[in-house]
Amino acid sequence: MIRYLRLYAHFMRFSISKALEFRLDFFFRIFMDLVYYGIQIGFYQAIFMQTPLLGGWSRDQSLVFMGGYLVVDAISMTLFSNNMWMLPVAINRGDLDYYLVRPVSSLFFLSLRDFAANSLINLGFAVGILAWTVLRLPEPPHAVSLLLFLAMLPFGAVLHYQMHLVSLLPVFWMGSGSNLHGIFYSFARCMERPDRIFTGWIRRLLVSVLPFCLMASFPARVFLEGPHWPILLHFAAVITAFFLFIIFIWNRGLRAYSSASS
Repeated sequence: MIRYLRLYAHFMRFSISKALEFRLDFFFRIFMDLVYYGIQIGFYQAIFMQTPLLGGWSRDQSLVFMGGYLVVDAISMTLFSNNMWMLPVAINRGDLDYYLVRPVSSLFFLSLRDFAANSLINLGFAVGILAWTVLRLPEPPHAVSLLLFLAMLPFGAVLHYQMHLVSLLPVFWMGSGSNLHGIFYSFARCMERPDRIFTGWIRRLLVSVLPFCLMASFPARVFLEGPHWPILLHFAAVITAFFLFIIFIWNRGLRAYSSASS
């Protein structure tokens, strides 16, 4: 474990120094995310000009949910997204060879080697927006619910990464991964909506099989409605199941992988 932490510290230092070499791009990426945050706040303000409730939540409660998914998105962008964009390229070009021969987990290396320094700054803005939404609540939050909420959001980002990775793993058996990114981001928009606006089999699909609605909705429900063991257990079970599924498919993919030297 200590070796992996030291390795990740090297990833961070290298990524930050690389990002600062192109400062215009660095600050432009920050600006783009701030525009995205502004659009999300404006969207929810517009929604509540037409209705008093969204998925059973008031304006202030829905803004807490919004702040939660902004934090989930920012963590995912900081830690994982750049790496996921490059994963299909590494597999198709045979660059995966360089990671398979290293004395660490190839999946760890490929998932975390590129740390997005600009998104780390935007994570600070997202946390600030979340704090603003929590302080807007008419009643102070319960300490246990708040702690569970803050603990579940990083796991929501892990689930976001898991779903992105699952959408890319078919590249081992396909010629290109470009369309896979599009499919993932189309479904990922569901994370930006409360799970209760969906009903029937669609909701069951989005909280279990394609669990995009778990990433921010379930943490927000624990915070706003109090801890419920079925929600917590379901959240933990889905993350664990996808972790085991990824390990299985990754190992199968490595067997099918044609290296650059083959």
